[in-house]
Amino acid sequence: MIIKVCGIKSEDNLAALSSLPVDMVGLNFYKPSPRYVGPEVVPQWYDVLPDEVSRVGVFVNESMDDIMDIADEYRLDYVQLHGDEDVSFCNEAAAQLPIIKVVRVGSHIDWSQIERYAEVAEYILFDTDSKAYGGSGHKFDWSLLADYPLSTPYLIGGGVGPEDTNLLQSHSHTKFIGVDINSRFEIEPAVKNIELIKKFAYDLKS
Repeated sequence: MIIKVCGIKSEDNLAALSSLPVDMVGLNFYKPSPRYVGPEVVPQWYDVLPDEVSRVGVFVNESMDDIMDIADEYRLDYVQLHGDEDVSFCNEAAAQLPIIKVVRVGSHIDWSQIERYAEVAEYILFDTDSKAYGGSGHKFDWSLLADYPLSTPYLIGGGVGPEDTNLLQSHSHTKFIGVDINSRFEIEPAVKNIELIKKFAYDLKS
C-alpha cells in the first residue's frame, strides 16, 4: 500500500523519513497553508530522500507556468491538484507530469463528475470536504467509496490517524492503493511526529 506523507518542509523530518517505508512525500505550495513550502525551504533538503520516494507538489488553483517552474526547481515526480482546476487544466498538467486529482467528499459522491478527471489522473485522492482546501483533520464516510466504479486507482486522505491501521486494511476495494497522512501525525503544523509515522507505516505494510 502506498503511504504518502503530506506537508513536509522540515529538514530534520526529511532526514528521519528517509529511512522509513513511505512512498510519497507531499510538498505544499499553497501559500495560505501553514505547511507552505516557502523560499526559506531549500530544494536540496529533499535530496536526502531515496530515489524511490516520489515528490508530490500540492497546488491549489495555481497557474500552469508557476506549477512547472516549481516542478523543475524541486524535481517533482507528481503534481497534486487540490483546487477547482477544470478537466482542461488537468489535461495540460498531465502532459508534463503525472497528476493526482483531489476530490473533496461531503455527504455523497457524483461519480459522473469524477469520471472526467479520472481519465487523465494517475490517481484520485479522496479528501474530506471543508471550507478550506484540505487540512480539516476529519474523516469522511469511507463507505461512500464501496461502489467506486472507475478504473483509476485511488488514495484515501482526510483525518487519517495513527489508530486507523485496521480500518485501512479492511477497506478492500480493488482500486484502493494508498493513504495520505498529514495533520493527525503532527506535533505542530508541518512538524511530523516521526515515531507515530514509523509505527503506522510498519503496521500498515506488515
